[in-house]
Amino acid sequence: MTERTLVSQLHAREDGPVTVSGWVETVRDQKKVQFVILRDETGAVQLVNPATRPAEDGTEQDAAALALTDVISALATGTFLTVRGELKHDERVKLGGVEIKVGTLEIAAAANPETPIAADSSPDKRMDWRFLDLRQRRNNLIFRVQTTFEHALRTYWIERDYIEVHSPKLMASPSESNAELFALEYFNDQTAYLAQSPQFFKQMAQVAGFGKIFEIAPAFRADPSFTSRHATEFTSIDAEISWIDSHEDVARMQEELLQFAFQAVKDKHGEEIAQLFEVEVQVPTVPFPRIPLAEALEIVKSRGYEVPRTDGDLDPEGERQIAAYVQETYGHQFVFITDYHPAIRAFYHMRDEETGLTKSYDLLFNGVEITTGAQREHRVDVLIEQAKEKGLDPEHLDFYLDFFRFGAPPHGGFGMGLARVLMLLLGESSIREVTYLFRGPTRLAP
Repeated sequence: MTERTLVSQLHAREDGPVTVSGWVETVRDQKKVQFVILRDETGAVQLVNPATRPAEDGTEQDAAALALTDVISALATGTFLTVRGELKHDERVKLGGVEIKVGTLEIAAAANPETPIAADSSPDKRMDWRFLDLRQRRNNLIFRVQTTFEHALRTYWIERDYIEVHSPKLMASPSESNAELFALEYFNDQTAYLAQSPQFFKQMAQVAGFGKIFEIAPAFRADPSFTSRHATEFTSIDAEISWIDSHEDVARMQEELLQFAFQAVKDKHGEEIAQLFEVEVQVPTVPFPRIPLAEALEIVKSRGYEVPRTDGDLDPEGERQIAAYVQETYGHQFVFITDYHPAIRAFYHMRDEETGLTKSYDLLFNGVEITTGAQREHRVDVLIEQAKEKGLDPEHLDFYLDFFRFGAPPHGGFGMGLARVLMLLLGESSIREVTYLFRGPTRLAP
């Protein structure tokens, strides 16, 4: 394997021979000198070559130098190549204070001369050519941030003795309700469903005695929405813990988790995020504000907006309004909306015996819901009755209900959408921009 130096390592190296590999970002082919901006996964560097042109008087020229000049002149944007040359530190070079004088150039794969997308291409056009769109430094940073964020989540959990699980994504029955399900043919004339969430199986881990678990994995929703925050396949971040007293235990864990992860992102990428996204990463203080849903609806109404929905929940504009209130009142980007009516919650959410409301919350980040969390109902007789209230046939849930027929601890947890968090963290307008390959009602490729 070639001894390759990453662009990010060049500044720390002494002047002298060096080998770099990457793709061509731009070429400036001037009469006496040629400049190539080469980018790799860590940054960009300027390559320079004194151009050797055929002499007008027919004087014999250095054949190798002529050939190198011709090769550079013909380079197309996106061509992948390896360059061996001389590294030189020069403060006058705006791009990193270093440049490389080209010695030899080896093309790994030439690119077509005409690039199918440009900076002003539509989102759909860019998604058609996502592998080219991702070459931008800005997009590269998105997935470095994602990596740091997920690593921080895992670090928080693992340091606190959580177990990571990988639940199945093929299910014999729905995990939430009979709506928004992708069905597919399975063996022996069976129908399987793509999991909407790991809900049932992370609860199974509680009755299995695991105590505290987490999972970061795909989930699927057959939702024909075309909004900026919905996808048919997404990455769900889930956690579940035993021996809780209420949903407050779950909320406290989640706010600490997010504070820990945001700090990791700020420490590693804060300056670059500010430069490329013009966003300052704010590490949230804990505890996050809490507002009961009924109070939130009144606050929104007092701001001149009345939620038109008949189910009694906040709509997107209501979420934006309550977030604005929280920012003005508490100076906070996050808010837990609590105490939801059972009619708008899942059958497995525990209900408060005094109020009849669920022991659950939604977490809003900058005016967008990113999480639903709750204490779960662990008493099988109550679960059966609550399922019936939702119009669900307990027989179809028998495998799930069996979990609770042999003892279960009080437990709860949350599910959080990774793309929504990244979108809001980086100030992007759509989850498409922060998803590696987006899947929606009209997109199955690339």
